[in-house]
Amino acid sequence: MAKRKIIKIDEEKCNGCAECIPNCPEGAIQIIDAKARLISDLFCDGLGACLGHCPQGAITIEQREAEEYNENKVMANIVKQGPNVIKAHLEHLKEHAQEKYFREAVDFLRINKIKVPVELEGVFSHKGGHMPGFSGCPGSKMFDFREKGEKEAGVANVKIKSQLRQWPIQLHLISPAAPYYQGQDVLLSADCVAYALGSFHQDYLNGKSIAIACPKLDEGQDIYVEKIKSWFEDAKINTLTVMIMQVPCCMGLLETAKEALKQSKRKVPVKYIVVSIQGEILQEEWV
Repeated sequence: MAKRKIIKIDEEKCNGCAECIPNCPEGAIQIIDAKARLISDLFCDGLGACLGHCPQGAITIEQREAEEYNENKVMANIVKQGPNVIKAHLEHLKEHAQEKYFREAVDFLRINKIKVPVELEGVFSHKGGHMPGFSGCPGSKMFDFREKGEKEAGVANVKIKSQLRQWPIQLHLISPAAPYYQGQDVLLSADCVAYALGSFHQDYLNGKSIAIACPKLDEGQDIYVEKIKSWFEDAKINTLTVMIMQVPCCMGLLETAKEALKQSKRKVPVKYIVVSIQGEILQEEWV
């Protein structure tokens, strides 16, 4: 066995709602004894398609010793569930650019004389292996937002003052007891928000202390609940604003903050803001 990324299900948080099951293209999760469970390491590719679909925030990604993912065994399980499940799995591999596994899956289908969905024929067969089309998770879909003329002309050289008041900012690295958190308004932002939202510094970071995190890619996220809880109880922060992207996996950061608030003896106003991939504010509410 080798150390690799794989999902981790917190049984204490899981309420057995089964929302994660249709969002696992490998069929790696089942409800057993009223809890979601990873039925086998070799069924989980560690890409995290199920992240963000758990209303309890019970699913995260960890890195540990695990059996190697086995595409043939996954396909043997998937073909029993019908063409819609086969198609969803192939699209999942396509959207994550998993060429090796995609080819293995298609070979499995052809060897077993099972029809490959027409719209997925020829994927990765052209030069460079880059996907010509897309279907699936918006967090991985490719867009080009550049307006006509801007692609060649570039953007005007305008200097905007940074509103960052501290360092470090990554949630793993910060200390909740740092003086710049004491009694402050704190912004907890998903990594991608500042890149999507042009007015991030002026409109949202200005006057706040900050920490950033990625609920899909960060490892060792168990400590995040404790750090946020420490903001509430020890640093006695004034408010917490959680900014996330519209992609499903980003919801994990909001669920982490909610769990910290639930465990905290001191209740703090928590607001969440959802940002579109083109920098529009889609939702802004208090928890």
